[in-house]
Amino acid sequence: MGEWFTVTRVDQLGPGRRDVFDIEGYYIVVFNVGGRYYAVEDQCTHDDDPLSEGHLDGYQIECPRHGARFDIRTGEALSLPAVRPTRHFDVRVEGNEVQVLIED
Repeated sequence: MGEWFTVTRVDQLGPGRRDVFDIEGYYIVVFNVGGRYYAVEDQCTHDDDPLSEGHLDGYQIECPRHGARFDIRTGEALSLPAVRPTRHFDVRVEGNEVQVLIED
């Protein structure tokens, strides 16, 4: 069973923006792409660098250190040097609140 955590409001994370939140010991980066929200752990699985500092191209975030790419919709590793996915989190909007699901 998981728990939903409110991280921000819709009006605080507009399209094209991202922000990092510390939730239950996880650093999670939440993206707004075209009005839809996505969340992954803010950590490259290759070298632990923060993905939030990387370049976002569509749904792909590029690690700023070595260029590994991840799909923000699934966490899937898309290019070397990363071979393992980063953790993905479900996101929902309730009223004006953006919420992230932390699973046990």
